[in-house]
Amino acid sequence: MTPTNTSAPAAPEAAPRAPRAPRTWSARGSSPDALGMLALLLTVGIWAAFALSARALSASTLLPADAALLRFGVPLLVLAPALWRRRHRLRAVRPGPAVKIVCGAGVPFFLAAMHGGSLTSAAFVGAIIPGMVPLFVSALMVAGGRGVPRGTQAAGLVLIAVGVVALVWRHLVPLDTGVLAGAGTLLVASGLWALYTVGLREVDLDPVGSIGLLCLPSFAVLALLALTGVLPTGLADAAAGDIALFLVVQGLGVGLCAGLLYAFAIRRLGPERASVVGSLSPVAVVLLAIPLLDESPTLPVLVGVPLITAGVVLANRRRTRTRTRTGAGRTGRTRTTRPEVPTDA
Repeated sequence: MTPTNTSAPAAPEAAPRAPRAPRTWSARGSSPDALGMLALLLTVGIWAAFALSARALSASTLLPADAALLRFGVPLLVLAPALWRRRHRLRAVRPGPAVKIVCGAGVPFFLAAMHGGSLTSAAFVGAIIPGMVPLFVSALMVAGGRGVPRGTQAAGLVLIAVGVVALVWRHLVPLDTGVLAGAGTLLVASGLWALYTVGLREVDLDPVGSIGLLCLPSFAVLALLALTGVLPTGLADAAAGDIALFLVVQGLGVGLCAGLLYAFAIRRLGPERASVVGSLSPVAVVLLAIPLLDESPTLPVLVGVPLITAGVVLANRRRTRTRTRTGAGRTGRTRTTRPEVPTDA
C-alpha cells in the first residue's frame, strides 16, 4: 500500500463511466451457437412434417411431380425480388458446390424421399434420412482425407448403422422387397442430403441465396420434365385441400422456412454439428405419425429409432481433453475441444 501524499493536489474526480454498449453477438461467442441450435429445433418440426407428408403423398390426389413443383416453386415466388438482387453472387458460385447443393436437396433427393416414403412408413422416412446423415457426412470427410472417426464418434456411427438394420430386419424374413426397396431409396436420399449439407458450407451465400441456388435449377428441371411428359403431373385435377396442405408443408415449410433455418444453422454450427438435428427428428416423426397417420410403432421401430437417436447424439458429441503445460515456475492446464468429426468441411 502506497502512503498518501497530503500536500499533493487533490486528484480530479473520475470521469463518469460511459454507458455500457449493448451486447453484440460475436462469431466466437455462445450466442451464435444458441441461435444455430434454435434454428435446428425449428427445423426438426418442419422436417417431421416433411416425413409425414412423404408418407401421406401416396394417399393424396397429388403426384410426386406436383408436390415437387410446389416445393421448389413457392420459395422462388416468395423470394423473387431478393434473389434478383443476389443474381451476381449466384452466378459466381463454383460448379462443384453448386452440383452438391442442387443434387443433394433438389429433384433427385425429393423424388427419392417421396418414393421411399410411399413404400415404407413415416417412421422410416424420419429415421433413415436425417439419422443416416452423420454417417454419410463422416464418409465424405474420410474420402476427402479429413481423418477416420474414433472414440465416441465411431461408436455413434456404429449405433446408427445397427439402428437401421434393426428397422429393416423383420422385412428380411419373410422377404418384403417393397419395404426393402423403399428403405434403400431412403438411404440414397440420406446420402444426397449429406452431400447438400457439405455443399452449403462451401458456398459464400446467405440463406436466401442458398435457397435460390437450390430452387432455381430444380424448378427449371421439373418444369421441363413435366412439360415433356417424362414426369406425369395432375395438379390441375388435384383436390384443393391436398394442394393447400402440400403448399404449406412443402412450399412454405420445407422449401422456405426450413431452407432458411437449416442454411443459417450450417453457417453458425458447421455441417457436422448441424446434422445432430437427426437425433430429434426420428422421435418427433414417430410420435406425430400415431395421431396423424394412424401408424402404430412396431417393435423394430421401437428398437431402431432409439438406437439411431443415440448414435446421432454420440456421433456429434464434442469431447474435451486436458493437457498439462509447464511454464516458467508454474504449471497451467489448457482445455482444448476437439470435434468428433473434422469441422473444416
